[in-house]
Amino acid sequence: MEKRTIFDRFFGRYKSEVQRTNEQTRMQLMSGFTPVFTPAPDNLYHSDVVRSAVHAIASNAAKLTAKHIIRTDAGITSANSSENWLLSHRPNEMMNAYDFLYKMVTQRELQNNAFALIVRDATGKPTSFYPIDFSMVEFMETQDDEVFVHFSLASGKKLVVPYTDVIHLRKHFNKDDMFGESNARTLLPTTELIHTSNEGIINAVKSSAYLRGLIKFTQSMLKPEDIKAQRDAFVKDYMSMENNGGIAALDAKAEYQELKTNPMMVDSKQMEIIEAKVYKYFNINASIVQSDYTEDQWNAFYESVLEPIAIQLSLEFTAKLFSKNSLTRGHEIIFEANRLQYASATTKISLVRDLMPLGLFTLNEAREIFNLSPVEDGDKRIQTLNVVDASQANNYQGVPKAGKGGETDDETKTTADDGDA
Repeated sequence: MEKRTIFDRFFGRYKSEVQRTNEQTRMQLMSGFTPVFTPAPDNLYHSDVVRSAVHAIASNAAKLTAKHIIRTDAGITSANSSENWLLSHRPNEMMNAYDFLYKMVTQRELQNNAFALIVRDATGKPTSFYPIDFSMVEFMETQDDEVFVHFSLASGKKLVVPYTDVIHLRKHFNKDDMFGESNARTLLPTTELIHTSNEGIINAVKSSAYLRGLIKFTQSMLKPEDIKAQRDAFVKDYMSMENNGGIAALDAKAEYQELKTNPMMVDSKQMEIIEAKVYKYFNINASIVQSDYTEDQWNAFYESVLEPIAIQLSLEFTAKLFSKNSLTRGHEIIFEANRLQYASATTKISLVRDLMPLGLFTLNEAREIFNLSPVEDGDKRIQTLNVVDASQANNYQGVPKAGKGGETDDETKTTADDGDA
């Protein structure tokens, strides 16, 4: 029996698309660029500074919660759909929702392009979502203007899928019509500088641990082979790991003169400047990476980095998961986060104290702000009697209801009685 690989289990249904590649031609883009993308070198992610920056973004973006909602004139309702369960719990059998988003955002930050395949059943309903690791991507089209994506995988296999079945996230989307531009040209010089600086520190530490110097023989001229033999004996006895005391001894016929080396290293201030260049490229700072940010720093990070990712995810999943008919009926996928979790205790207390009396929060919603578990009957809204519906304000304050022509009811009644008299 032929062993079935993970690739066959996940993507076996697309083998027929691979066989149809001879019916497709390379897409003609308006920009004139070739619709082919290759990822940046692996050494970008090997840099500890780049990896820490990407991790800070991906780990926080992976906290976003996916929801399938239906937006109508009557309001917004949550849909209990398979799409909702897949995106919020288990997008595929190998990943939970956090892992899926973490990988997608990591690839988006590193490659400026991230792809996930939407696997559907016979009726077209999504059954799973798989991030795609690729060594090359190419866009092709058929005579019927159907667009296909050709993925060359690291295993050497080929995956050809319709673009309508692919979630595509882009960053630094500029000249190319289909791809975000690679980080290689802009980020590699900085990472190479960091690598060179680290190597310099390592070599400086190594060189400082060695004994360096000259042996000057005070006796009459020696043969070259004798000088070499005495030098080798000195190195063997005193410059090896066995000489853990660090002491060397010479008799009167030779003198040792130490050679001091002062290796040049990048100081801490310069390293901070170099690392800050990487953080600036990813639109974050060291406080976000080291998780010692203030409330204001977190809000800035959310609005400038996480919120654009959430909007991009929402728009792409909405467009690729629903038909035009469903879209017109208000079906959407949104990604959101509870920003109040990262607010200070003072902000949380002020928020609940000022807004809960207005009926904006239920008791359980207020408890969630403080990371407390819900309680029974906690979904009721509590509102102070000091506020009233604006349309009922006059009645609430005891002001008589106005009649026709701006007259009060009492004035209208008096005028009518006088006419009868």
